[in-house]
Amino acid sequence: MNKGHPFSRNALIIAAAMFGVTPLAHAANWFELQGTSPAKAPIFGVSGFIEPSLYAQSGNEDSFEKNQIPHIDLIAPGFSQSTTANILRARIMFRGNLNKHISYFFGGEFGDNGFTHVRGGYQPGLIDGHFTFSYIPGARIEAGLIRAPSAEGAMQGFMSYNFVLSPTVIGQLVQQRMYNSSTPYDINPKLHAYLINGKNTLGVNGYRYPGIMAFDWFRNGHWEFTYGAMIGMFGTVAAGNQSNSPLYAARLQEAYIFGGKGPFRSDIQAGVWYQHASPELNGTSYSMNRYGVDLQYLQGYMHQWGRQFRFQYIRGSGWISAPAAFSSAPGLAAPLTNTQLYPGSQNKASGYMLEGGLFLTKHIEANLRYDYYDRLPNDPAQQRIFKTWAIGLQYHFTPLTKIMAGYYFRTLDVPHQPNPAANSISDAVDNEFAMQAMIAF
Repeated sequence: MNKGHPFSRNALIIAAAMFGVTPLAHAANWFELQGTSPAKAPIFGVSGFIEPSLYAQSGNEDSFEKNQIPHIDLIAPGFSQSTTANILRARIMFRGNLNKHISYFFGGEFGDNGFTHVRGGYQPGLIDGHFTFSYIPGARIEAGLIRAPSAEGAMQGFMSYNFVLSPTVIGQLVQQRMYNSSTPYDINPKLHAYLINGKNTLGVNGYRYPGIMAFDWFRNGHWEFTYGAMIGMFGTVAAGNQSNSPLYAARLQEAYIFGGKGPFRSDIQAGVWYQHASPELNGTSYSMNRYGVDLQYLQGYMHQWGRQFRFQYIRGSGWISAPAAFSSAPGLAAPLTNTQLYPGSQNKASGYMLEGGLFLTKHIEANLRYDYYDRLPNDPAQQRIFKTWAIGLQYHFTPLTKIMAGYYFRTLDVPHQPNPAANSISDAVDNEFAMQAMIAF
């Protein structure tokens, strides 16, 4: 690279690491990419990315609930339009090495998404903020606001996303929404759930929690073993601490590396993970458990006939959220216009995702995904099954800049009849088109 170019070699190192691409590093994983800075990174580096996005669907009206459009046919997080454009994510990040043993990473999120949608309004915030200490062999220590050990789909950097819209099982079961715990709520006696108004919703956590984590990776020829174990706080910067008990999270993974570098290296990797927390509401502590397994295969990134395959299976018990079906409107019952939070440990949910991709040329990649989410199978009246087929096409300019488009064929099943209100929402569910540019700077 020309040393006189304004986007210097050091800036490239920092930007690549921030987005999960380490062109100068040995083969890596998400713990390494997001927990440490590259060895040659400077003391201070600045970078960022933006994601201009376009969404379109027909916005079908629900015929039973006074011809209102359900949220599933409107664009999050505002749920006011069925076709719109926004900047989904806009991030500025600071990263570097204070010395060869201490690195840091801070990032602010300014996009229009669930993280910045707090109490029904826009509130940008700190999404990453941690230091990593690499003094102890076999146990690097990361402290601060951390992306917790979790499903591979929740840990990966946005540059490796193949679709604009996340799988439902990730978005509803792993991505945790925070609620104002100082507000008193009543349990709905029919649903056995709290009803929470949008003004008491404090945004999602972006898969991150404040805490401390020990992690490291170990190479033996082509094999690589990685672990991460965290103890932290169930909360966010916007929400504060939502529990008097610690959060625990851990992940183990094993990879066989064929070659290459960074997250786009050629490898096959399998992982298992677990999270436990005790969130509180109305002065009562509840148990939340999440766990799963995943498998991924990637070979030949940005080479013709390069291919990938991903599988994730996730289960959860306790603290299951059912997002509001509608915005507030005259005549609509409260359970339809409020989030229904099912806190008891008897409440279950599970789902999985299968995804494949093929590079047709060096720059053009075709993708196919199926995701399935079964929410509250323990409660026949409230059980909902979400199924989505997605087809996508991407044009990769570089590993840090691309355009992707996808079409999502969506269904919502209500297994137990009769339920006229739920069935009418199910009948109104529409397909969706989403397109996005991922631009690094």
